Amino acid sequence: MDAGHLETVHLPTLAEELLAQARVATSGRAAVSIRSGRELRLRETVIALVAGSGMDDHETNGEATLQVLEGRARVRWMGESLEVGAGEAVGLPAMRHALDALTDAVVLLTVAVR
Repeated sequence: MDAGHLETVHLPTLAEELLAQARVATSGRAAVSIRSGRELRLRETVIALVAGSGMDDHETNGEATLQVLEGRARVRWMGESLEVGAGEAVGLPAMRHALDALTDAVVLLTVAVR
């Protein structure tokens, strides 16, 4: 990527927009990829979840981290769980896991695709 194609993303504004979308979505969530494409190994997605909603058990396609931008969330895997809040980041387990919003929450998911 050359300097002529660099773009910035203002995460607080994006978080606010996505939470507004999530609040009216039947799934209780909204997301947008801010870095994606077949040619990229590092992919980033901002996900907004209303309290009580989440993402069922799933696997990531590579090493992944989750950073909480707003609110509180719980990561669950194999009978274990970990609560994370705004400003905290965690490496996701390399196994099936789920994500629950304990409050309205916005997270930044980063995946290094295999």
